[in-house]
Amino acid sequence: MSLERERQLEGALARLPRIPLASVRPTPLEPMARLSAQLGGPNLYIKRDDLTGLAFGGNKTRMLEFSLAQAAAVGADTIVTGAAVQSNYCRQMAAACAKLGLELHLVLRPHREIDKQEIQGNHFLQRLFGAKVTIMPDYDPSKHAVALRDKTQELIAAGKRVFVPRQAETVDLDAIAYAEVALEIVRQCRALRIDPEYLYTAAMDTTQAGLVLGFAFMRSPIQVRGVSPFENAPDRMEAMARMANQAAQRLQLDIQLSARDFVNDDSYVGERYAVPTPEGIQAIHLLAKSEGILIDPVYTSKAMVKLIADIQSGQLDKQAPVVFMHTGGAPALFGYTREVMGLD
Repeated sequence: MSLERERQLEGALARLPRIPLASVRPTPLEPMARLSAQLGGPNLYIKRDDLTGLAFGGNKTRMLEFSLAQAAAVGADTIVTGAAVQSNYCRQMAAACAKLGLELHLVLRPHREIDKQEIQGNHFLQRLFGAKVTIMPDYDPSKHAVALRDKTQELIAAGKRVFVPRQAETVDLDAIAYAEVALEIVRQCRALRIDPEYLYTAAMDTTQAGLVLGFAFMRSPIQVRGVSPFENAPDRMEAMARMANQAAQRLQLDIQLSARDFVNDDSYVGERYAVPTPEGIQAIHLLAKSEGILIDPVYTSKAMVKLIADIQSGQLDKQAPVVFMHTGGAPALFGYTREVMGLD
């Protein structure tokens, strides 16, 4: 591992336009001694990106620092985006737009019937921050894409200067945020005098693309094991490689990645995206009661199930520490109360 390459990455990141939004950076890397003991496995550490600060924190806050700087650069006064009703991205985007005085239009997909009936969790916070919300009649991705395009065209026709984030030419900005997190983790591990072999995280696109890029550029031995929250994404490794390479080009880093550099498991999704699994619910209770840490029903709980399964199956060396990347999402718990408490 090269200290010079750490400095190169740090300098490349510093040259990019950025709007500070996170109140905590770097986020802590903490031991989970009680959980490690209960699982009888290696020493576990958790990277607390649930503590970034904006709107209860999460991994999207870091990404918005770069993407909204791009929006400012093109003179945007309005943002159009969308995802699931309980989207963590949309919750943090709503808070960022409120902070920056930007008008935000969210077009949201319901993944459960209750998403059309109840304003709770992230959906409640999106509206509280002043976002203008449209709920789709169903979660059909093709209809959602059309609705986003139509909303954008409507606002442009009304004279708004619209920016739509996460397009092909700008999605690498989100990945760049997590190349920086890789740098933080490498330096925190050095300070803690630990040498983890693996990092587990709920991801299938920009978060994992950035982490893999950062670790690879710095020649760190840490391998990222991503756990997909989405089903039916067979080309995700190729997509992450494209994002990482686009980010490397923007940062002017001398590295090229391929799909072979990415490991991502989609066998823990369960029924489908946005539907909790029984094992994930158990993991939520386990983390809450052993470490006082909240993970969410859609993303981080499923990644934790994968980590627990790998410990219990003996796949991990008990002498080598492991890092769990907490990408946030706890406000969604309030949108899944009945499932989490076993009331359904």
